[in-house]
Amino acid sequence: MMKKLLFTALLAVPLTLLVQTAAQAQIQKKTAAKATAQRDQLLEGKKVYSKFCASCHQLDGGGVPNLNPPLSKTIYVLGDKSRLIKIILNGSNESLEIDGETYSNPMPQLDILKDEEIADVLTYVRNSFGNKAGAITASEVKAQRTKKK
Repeated sequence: MMKKLLFTALLAVPLTLLVQTAAQAQIQKKTAAKATAQRDQLLEGKKVYSKFCASCHQLDGGGVPNLNPPLSKTIYVLGDKSRLIKIILNGSNESLEIDGETYSNPMPQLDILKDEEIADVLTYVRNSFGNKAGAITASEVKAQRTKKK
C-alpha cells in the first residue's frame, strides 16, 4: 500500500509540472503571435507611409516648416485616435499650430486606402519618430468611415 501511494505521488509531480509547462508554452505562443502581428502591422504601415505620406511629412516624420506638420510627439498623433482617423479619411484644410509654428498646407483625404491600410499607417506613425502610443485597428477605422457616410 505504501509503495502504491509513493508511486502515485511520484507520478503526480511530473504530471503537474507537465501541465504547467504546457500552459506556459501556450502563453508564450500567444505572446509570440501577438508580437509577430504587431511587427507585421508596423512593417505594412511603413510601406503605406512611404507611398502616401513621406513626400509631405518626410521619411523622418519631421514635416516641412510652415507647410506640413511634424508627426513626432504631437497631440494630433498621440492623442484622440478618432480625430487622427478622421484626418486621414476627410483630409484637412485647417491651419495647425504646433510648438508655435503654423502649418497651412491642406492635407488631401486618403479615403481610397483600405481600413487595414489606414490602421497600419497610423499605428506606424504612432510608434515611430520617437512616438509611443497604442495601435489603431481596422475596426476603429471602419467605425469612423461609417460615421462619415
